[in-house]
Amino acid sequence: MSPALSDAELNALFAAAWPGRGEASFVPVLERSPAWVAARREGRLVGYVNVTPQLPLGGTPRDGGVHAFVLDTTVHPQERRRGLGIRLVRVATEAAGERGARWLHVDYEPHLEPFYEQCGFRPTAAGLLAL
Repeated sequence: MSPALSDAELNALFAAAWPGRGEASFVPVLERSPAWVAARREGRLVGYVNVTPQLPLGGTPRDGGVHAFVLDTTVHPQERRRGLGIRLVRVATEAAGERGARWLHVDYEPHLEPFYEQCGFRPTAAGLLAL
């Protein structure tokens, strides 16, 4: 869990999985994340899931880390439909619990509901405001 990852390999994975997404620095993301999970095949990064704590604008945990979020579930297109994403999210779930989270949240588009149900999530009502 939380293996060393470079911007180059994360950007390569995200470019393959999310066409049109620009390059980014993942250093600040990983510095704030209590855990992330990665999968490699033949040395190449093929999967990634990030676990983040609930943070207010000031950056201090609002609730002692009771709530955490799954973000950036990403599997290389050549590796999809083999259960890798589900395994990554389940390991991320265990990591969140080991780090004290009691609730794990995930936001997803409607077409991903079956995937996240297989990962153990249940749908809930939530609100979203684009800023």
